[in-house]
Amino acid sequence: MNTVIEKIAGWRDKFLPHEGRGKVIGIVICLYLLGAVLLGMYWSIEPKPFDVLAKAQALATEGGGTVVTGSVTTGALIGVVQTLLDKPGGYTHNDKFPPGVWLDNMPNWEYGVLIQVRDMSRALREVFSRSQSQSTEDKDLVEMEPRFNFNSDSWILPSSESEYRDGLKYARDYFNRLSDKSAPGAQFYARSDSLRYYLAAVDSRLGSLSQRLSASVGKSRLNTDLAGDAEAAQSTETPVEQKVRTPWSEIDDVFYEARGTAWALILFLKAVEVDFADVLAKKNAQVSLQQIIRELEGTQETVWSPTILNGSGFGPLANHSLVMASYLSRANAAIVDLRDLLSQG
Repeated sequence: MNTVIEKIAGWRDKFLPHEGRGKVIGIVICLYLLGAVLLGMYWSIEPKPFDVLAKAQALATEGGGTVVTGSVTTGALIGVVQTLLDKPGGYTHNDKFPPGVWLDNMPNWEYGVLIQVRDMSRALREVFSRSQSQSTEDKDLVEMEPRFNFNSDSWILPSSESEYRDGLKYARDYFNRLSDKSAPGAQFYARSDSLRYYLAAVDSRLGSLSQRLSASVGKSRLNTDLAGDAEAAQSTETPVEQKVRTPWSEIDDVFYEARGTAWALILFLKAVEVDFADVLAKKNAQVSLQQIIRELEGTQETVWSPTILNGSGFGPLANHSLVMASYLSRANAAIVDLRDLLSQG
């Protein structure tokens, strides 16, 4: 054993003299850091949207079934989660080592996507798969929904990815059972009231994001929390007017969370357009949904600046957060109108 060690030491001294070892180690570290930076840049490229109808057809073919009502929406959910986990670099939100731990934009983009996955999975479990409030929950969706709500930054024992992949298995089982005539317990009810339920969740998410994006420049906000109800009350008193401003270090975080949210919403709403086609046609609401999608697609334009600029509203520099807030606010307003339209007889 000692002879082997001595031979290795001799080779080391012959080919790598002592005075050159520090330089070689420094070069190796520099190459590693450069490679990690380039890899991180590649991992930060946002995935392209996919065709939701083609995805549903591919999943149906794999499972030996057909595309039925609900297949496109469920398939879109599966496709979004698969993209989240299998894109270049995989799921980086919980990374503890380079280059993932150095990334900032992509983990926040992933979180925005994940929030929409959770909202859709909740809607599937609570309303889309149930005919009424007293009906039984679907067995696969009962297992799927809590797994997608697992901690987003758990690295190990268990990791977030493992939980989300388990959720995918239950989503695939539900998808396959939808078109299986021997398993009538799996259903998807495309009704206007269930669609209004889901749109209410989307409305709330977009409203919050719009406020957070607008706060990038700081603004005074009047307290309207109890407006419209003379008998309303709240737990503790709050100021009549308060200054709201997103911390400088979180401006790009909120921007990319909003961008990920919009990316997932575009796919889910395109799926809704297919599965709820008859409901939307009856209300003459197809164009309203298409306009919402059009507004959200504006959020996916290429960001040409290397950083998210935070100029004042009418200043010489752009404010990317305000531009994003504008798109989301218009989409949010259109969703409110669509919900009102769907509630009409």
